[in-house]
Amino acid sequence: MATWLAFGGVTVDILGTLGVSPEVRQVLDYVLLLGLLVIGIEIVWRADGGERAAVRSGSALRAALVTAALVALWLLWIAGAHAVFWLAVFIIALPPAIGVTQRSVVHVLRPPGAEDATSNVPSVLTVSIERGARALLIIGAVVLLARAWQVDFVSLTMQDTLFTRLVRGALSAVVIALIADFVWSAIKTLIDRKLFEAQGAGAADSEDARHRARLRTLLPILRNVLSITVLAVAVMMALAAVGIEIGPLIAGAGVVGVAIGFGAQTLVKDIFSGVFYLIDDAFRVGEYIQSGSYKGTVESFSLRSIKLRHHRGPLYTVPFGELGAVQNMSRDWVIDKLTIGLTYDTDLDRVKKIVKEIGKELANDPEFAPHIIEPLKMQGVDQFGDYAIQVRMKMMTRPGEQFTIRRKAYALLKKAFDANGVQFAFPTVQVAGNGDPQGAAARQALAGAKPPVEE
Repeated sequence: MATWLAFGGVTVDILGTLGVSPEVRQVLDYVLLLGLLVIGIEIVWRADGGERAAVRSGSALRAALVTAALVALWLLWIAGAHAVFWLAVFIIALPPAIGVTQRSVVHVLRPPGAEDATSNVPSVLTVSIERGARALLIIGAVVLLARAWQVDFVSLTMQDTLFTRLVRGALSAVVIALIADFVWSAIKTLIDRKLFEAQGAGAADSEDARHRARLRTLLPILRNVLSITVLAVAVMMALAAVGIEIGPLIAGAGVVGVAIGFGAQTLVKDIFSGVFYLIDDAFRVGEYIQSGSYKGTVESFSLRSIKLRHHRGPLYTVPFGELGAVQNMSRDWVIDKLTIGLTYDTDLDRVKKIVKEIGKELANDPEFAPHIIEPLKMQGVDQFGDYAIQVRMKMMTRPGEQFTIRRKAYALLKKAFDANGVQFAFPTVQVAGNGDPQGAAARQALAGAKPPVEE
């Protein structure tokens, strides 16, 4: 395409130098543009190796639309609508140019050894260069379009008409939008990288793990607040650049905000409650909490509500104002208590030794050792029941791990008690024999009972 453009431009210039009439040169110009159109269609429909890329990838509709756009551009040039032609060229060519630039920057600046540049969050430098290049492309397209339309920016700055003011305001708004996009992209990438690093593995109860959980909790809220702030500031600056007085708008927004605050007290309550929950560090993403009838693992939260995933699957969306007192079941440690019923003839000293040995066995098990803070031990007799001695045991574990360890402890206790002759107590019914006076009295009462009368 570049060779064809160079050949056509040089040919037309040489013919002009040789004195060829403008009509002939115009006809030749149309023919050369027709050849350029053919080359463009060939680029759209053809891939390496002579295969049709559109048919092979299933994007025939997109290729047909691009072909129609190229034909429309050629017809615009032939019709002499040069202003509309250049505008259409930039509208069609600018998005692909931005996409190619973005992929190129990400590819060149990807980390060493990374096979896929999109697998990780890009660095702040990569995003800054990519957004800066996109801003330069847009500004360059505006400048070239102005030259094609024969617009003089110097004269625009010297004139003070309604049209010139609108044009200057529109250009200033575009620049403000590009700067805001650059700033927000850099901030968002920095926060996303921190969130990506906070997903790393580590000790479940270490200080680093608590720090990462804290980041996963606070950074999404910070990202939402900063996005709203950057958008509001950019809109205000753009309106001021266009020539709209933003002072009355800010005052009116304040009045509207007060009215909305009175009318949406529940919403304001939810937002402020959420802020104080976060300040108090009441919960973090990934922790299991319970509040009233709601309980589950904290998956995410917004400015006004929290999402709790119940252990059976349901997802609760609870406004902060309805949480109330929060019971956090995932902090530091938990004490799990086990109670078993033994017969009254049980040797409690032997039971204590058995429980101690099982506690050591669990503490030495590689599967459970990292989660046990204090091993299983016997606390003593809790109470005397109707048919059993209630013996209580306890252990201290990491939050959430007590259920698995408890099931294993029960299995080991059953096995050890059977091996040592320790009997679990359960309710029984005793029936007296022939030599028992109580048994004889019972038989006499049964014999004296009248049989039922059949009707």
